Amino acid sequence: MADKFISIRNVKFLLFEVFDVLSLSEHVYFSQHNQKMYNLVLDAALKLSTRLLHPIFEEMDRNPPELIAGQVKVHPAVAGIMKEFGQGGWISATFPAESNGEQLPSMVANACFMMFFAANYSASVYPGLTAGAARLIDSFGNEGLKKTYLGKMLSGKWQGTMALTEPQAGSSLTDIATTALPTADGFYKIRGRKTFISAGDHDGAENIVHLMLARIEGAPAGPRGISLFVVPKKRMNEDGNLVSNDITVSQIFHKMGYRGTPIAELSIGDKEDCRGYILGEPHRGLAYMFQMMNEERIGVGLGAASIASAAYYAAVHYCKQRSQGRRLADKDPASPQIAIIEHADIKRMLLFQRAVVEGSFSLLMQCCKYEDMTRVALPQETSRYRLLLELLTPVAKTYASEMGILSTSQSIQCFGGYGYCQDFPVEQHFRDMRIHPIHEGTTGIQAMDLLGRKVVMENGRAFALFLEEVQAAMYAARKFPALSPLVSQLDKAVKLLQDVTFQLVAISHKGPEVYLADATLYLEFFGIVTVAWQWLLQAVSVHKAQAGELSTAEADFYQGKIFTARYYFAYELPKISGLAQRLTDGNPMTVEMKSCFFSD
Repeated sequence: MADKFISIRNVKFLLFEVFDVLSLSEHVYFSQHNQKMYNLVLDAALKLSTRLLHPIFEEMDRNPPELIAGQVKVHPAVAGIMKEFGQGGWISATFPAESNGEQLPSMVANACFMMFFAANYSASVYPGLTAGAARLIDSFGNEGLKKTYLGKMLSGKWQGTMALTEPQAGSSLTDIATTALPTADGFYKIRGRKTFISAGDHDGAENIVHLMLARIEGAPAGPRGISLFVVPKKRMNEDGNLVSNDITVSQIFHKMGYRGTPIAELSIGDKEDCRGYILGEPHRGLAYMFQMMNEERIGVGLGAASIASAAYYAAVHYCKQRSQGRRLADKDPASPQIAIIEHADIKRMLLFQRAVVEGSFSLLMQCCKYEDMTRVALPQETSRYRLLLELLTPVAKTYASEMGILSTSQSIQCFGGYGYCQDFPVEQHFRDMRIHPIHEGTTGIQAMDLLGRKVVMENGRAFALFLEEVQAAMYAARKFPALSPLVSQLDKAVKLLQDVTFQLVAISHKGPEVYLADATLYLEFFGIVTVAWQWLLQAVSVHKAQAGELSTAEADFYQGKIFTARYYFAYELPKISGLAQRLTDGNPMTVEMKSCFFSD
């Protein structure tokens, strides 16, 4: 099998040609970086992925973590991965220089993590989670917390986690019951249970640092009473030594995929001796945690698109090598068989996969650029980029994760029966993929967030700004006559999206049950249109590049882009018509359906 799991050429196409990452270097904050530096970083990430992560892709799946005598044992390579990611500056890549970070644009850092995820998703999660947790401490922690935790976490010696979910609450953070009792010594005594904690315990790091939501005793009910705490597995005593902090692992879960990373259930404070240290102000924990959660939602989308990328390139390689059948017009049974990639239906499946993978990557890079612009834009422009990022985060996370399942499924279909067997990697990709529509908020939660909050926030300003962005892309595309059919089709799609959105908002007075009943379908609709916008942006960049002299390989790359854009507009974008019909027919069927009608 081929070792290719991602296209570095496509990564650089998106960064340098579509999103002009070099323009960020014109701002003081990113001015120390140039194209040579970006290329060095990207090439180093690919080498690291190929050398360190990809060789143990199957091993980590076949030998999942075990809970032995209260300690979670993981693949022995995890400790080395954490150390190398720490020493190489990958965990601290986007941190500011004053926090000993590399101050890389989010676009470049996440492009590197796309490679890491595609090479071995399970292995890449350990440093990725640590970066997110450390960023919360850097953003909201006092100097004492920063001094104690940041250096160890950014070096890869200590693991970071996000400890939100509880068994009785699930995704309803309003119902968390973990408590925090203040003491006269400046710390809080934490007691409760947390579940589904990725990397919640393991022997690949010296310590585990949980960013944990809890309620201070006497806090108001609901989300306004939630605070955020730093709760380490081991705390430092007066002598500077690490001692147990009264956190035990009650179980680890045995998973369908994503097996190389432990998912733990934690029992906290059973001996009344778990100490937590408040992060920021009391009762603002949910707002703080959403910084990490939104970053992780982009990360989940990146992970999904990256796994789909690995499955796609495995399918391309197989379809070029596998001979079977003849062209339909060839009636001579004695003629030689052809590679299955020559069959039209195989090309359709591969085009679908490429459309999903590269469309998702493009949308995720768009979100990363908005994040970077919030750092460097003028104050009056910052809100624009913040609103666009907030609006598109649930779309980017969901499109990549939901469509990534379908894309990876089509990869298996290309392999036929072999794809269903462990002899080939795509069955593992399919299993690894399935968690992504659940991670960091299910698809239903993302849908309610989009329709219930994002499209109407600030009187619809975020939605209006999104429409402006799409209109700007269509304006640029009109300069190329060959793109006129795509512009026309996208223009109609955007108008239909506007009409559906306005009709749905108009019925919001009927209450959230009816208004949000089909929010998931709205999110699907929105995602299809949004990725069409991204394919038009890519098509414009292709036409600009084709004006110059190209090598054969470059010409083929750009032609492949154009065919994939055409495929998306011909095969995927028309799907919105049926969704629009369902969203506007006024029949609240799922609301009216009674639970007693389901037989058990």
